[in-house]
Amino acid sequence: MPLSAFVTVSAVLFGMGLYGALRRTNAITILMCIELMLNAVNINMIAFSRHLSPDPVRGQAFAVFIMTLAAAEVSVGLAIMLAIARRRRAVDVNEVNTLKG
Repeated sequence: MPLSAFVTVSAVLFGMGLYGALRRTNAITILMCIELMLNAVNINMIAFSRHLSPDPVRGQAFAVFIMTLAAAEVSVGLAIMLAIARRRRAVDVNEVNTLKG
């Protein structure tokens, strides 16, 4: 497959994730959209590594690093949202505008 096909799919996924992250107000949906954007970056990393680099393992190593970063981001984000939901009974980002207790 040509590189442009992977870049196109990645751009569409990144655009959908960006649109969802900017337009949604539910914090869980925003986290899922950020994950979609990180997966688009993973597709780009692996595709460019496969087509341009003599060592295709580099792109895969970066993709594993990005997946680890995404898992950490989701765990911290969900922990924060769970704490806010317990205290305020809301996960809407418009209703949660302060971080003071």
